[in-house]
Amino acid sequence: MFDLSRVQAALDKFQLDGWLYYDFRGSNVLALRILDIPEAAIGSRRFFYFVPRVGTPLKLVHRIESGALDHLPGDKVVYLKWQELEAGLASILKGASQVAMEYSPRNANPYISRVDAGTVELVRESVDSIVPSGDLVQLFEAVWDQEQWELHQRAGVSTDKAFEVAWSFIARQIREQGSIEEQAVCDVIMAHFEETGLTTYHPPIVAREAHSGNPHYETGTGTDTAIREGDFVLVDLWAKCDVPRGVYSDMTRVGFAGSEVPEAYSKIFQIVAEARDAGITIVEEAFASGKPLQGWEVDQACRDVIEAAGYGEYFVHRTGHSIGQETHGNGANMDNLETHEERLILPQTCFSIEPGIYLPEFGVRSEINVFVDEACKVHVTAGERQTEILPILKEY
Repeated sequence: MFDLSRVQAALDKFQLDGWLYYDFRGSNVLALRILDIPEAAIGSRRFFYFVPRVGTPLKLVHRIESGALDHLPGDKVVYLKWQELEAGLASILKGASQVAMEYSPRNANPYISRVDAGTVELVRESVDSIVPSGDLVQLFEAVWDQEQWELHQRAGVSTDKAFEVAWSFIARQIREQGSIEEQAVCDVIMAHFEETGLTTYHPPIVAREAHSGNPHYETGTGTDTAIREGDFVLVDLWAKCDVPRGVYSDMTRVGFAGSEVPEAYSKIFQIVAEARDAGITIVEEAFASGKPLQGWEVDQACRDVIEAAGYGEYFVHRTGHSIGQETHGNGANMDNLETHEERLILPQTCFSIEPGIYLPEFGVRSEINVFVDEACKVHVTAGERQTEILPILKEY
């Protein structure tokens, strides 16, 4: 439910005159979610909703959809003609200098850039500046309450266990049949999720050998998908408790279908693990000292390790992403590659740290989840972080 007092407290925190929400036919999913407008209630006409730092919110709605924002507090301005829309916008913004919108200069952060350029031009006629609402959005889209933190931990127990299920199945099938298909391992993990009350929007990645060098490999689509003794295997899985407001646990670990891991694999894994740990360390140090930390800084801490080892060109994606009710949430990402992520890492948010090195022969990724609690304590969730490649046939 929309909470006016929380929004105005956030505006005060960031010293903004107001937050201007805008939508046209569902174009701004972030505004719709924060304003508690379900998909079934999305209208066909433009609306604006202006929440000032202090005072009464103002609605600008079309005459034939004049009740579109009636569930929200504030006074209503109704327009019909386009001239009335423009005049109405100027009137609800009167006196405001700096306002936030779902906008990113030069589209530098497309995750929050939901308002079209023409609308931004129109709004600029009435205010001195428009700033990105990214950190404001985080407070309402990425911050977890205690129940969600507990749901994440519960999901983490089952996602941690899923790796044991996968590795033991691979070992048993190789011993009994000589090989096992990637898809069969994926199916076993999905069955485990169902048995333990988890759900997911997409099956996990199970990738052998060169397939693991593709960060977004679709399990079972390679030219040779049978896992045999002597193969390197990457498993990336994500799931959440199948209850309202459940949040994801998203993990990647790697194994070797043998008893002794070859040095070629171990060397790359140790670089990736060192990079992952550098990312965790910068988060821990920032919150221990009270230093503000932006998402790009975590990415760069990990990337520096891999680049120093000579494998920078093989780290081809951002270091991590926000985690929420969707696997890829609407909070700050750990990114200084695809975007320069300037959103702050906030308390009560969760994100992945998952550096990787992707060679033509194989790829290594080590993914953990980090949650920063209300007291700014940093938690690495879902079991112990992986410290070496698992020798599957030795351990299972």
